[in-house]
Amino acid sequence: MNNTHKISALLITYNEVNHIDQVIANIDFADEIIVIDAYSNDGTFKKLKALKNVKTIQREFKNFADQRNFAIEQASNDWILFIDADERITAKLKTEIAEEINTSKNINGFMFKRQFFFKKKRIRFSGFQTDTTYRLFKKGKVKYIEDKIVHEMPKIEGNSKVLNNYMLHYCFDSAAHYKSKMEHYATLKALELFKKGKKPNPYHFYIRPLYKFITNYFFRLGFLDGKEGLTICYLSAYGVNFRYKKLKELIETN
Repeated sequence: MNNTHKISALLITYNEVNHIDQVIANIDFADEIIVIDAYSNDGTFKKLKALKNVKTIQREFKNFADQRNFAIEQASNDWILFIDADERITAKLKTEIAEEINTSKNINGFMFKRQFFFKKKRIRFSGFQTDTTYRLFKKGKVKYIEDKIVHEMPKIEGNSKVLNNYMLHYCFDSAAHYKSKMEHYATLKALELFKKGKKPNPYHFYIRPLYKFITNYFFRLGFLDGKEGLTICYLSAYGVNFRYKKLKELIETN
């Protein structure tokens, strides 16, 4: 990739030993690769330290917004590319990135569309068909909103644009893996709600999870994804219920 503008590729990791080699190879076009590792204990850090083209910093994980903002502070190039360990950038998207950062004027942030995979199977529905996420920013024009500690949202100065090509997201290795992800996100979301003084009631424990399932499985066509769609939609609903159980626990123990 011949860029006039240089790219700093950033990752935040915790126990990603099964993905780390592939993702680092996938972003070898970047001029700088920085990984903020939250004290992985599965061999991820050992692998990272052996890579001469990667700068690795170990830092305790507080929340996603905090970790991403710290990563941004370490970058030294014109553009910042965020990627998660289970994501991959296609050849077409790499080409589009290079073209956009060198030709687009007055655009400070780019959103990527993502294709989701569950056990290597492409998930086309189940609520994922319209997924987009910010992944490319101009240095000095972005900061993640601190009180959005999960499903973190960047605040971008100026204009944004959605790129045409897709990023691949190998997000679920198994139902157990997705369940653990839902519980982790739900725990952080519960803390976010607790800090805002929110209190759960029966509606949050029963109606909201049911609504989540019905929306994703029927209205967003999760049933067309087969048994994987049923599993994903059920566990997404489970995550909503788990969130409010954790919020209740926080209220009772504080």
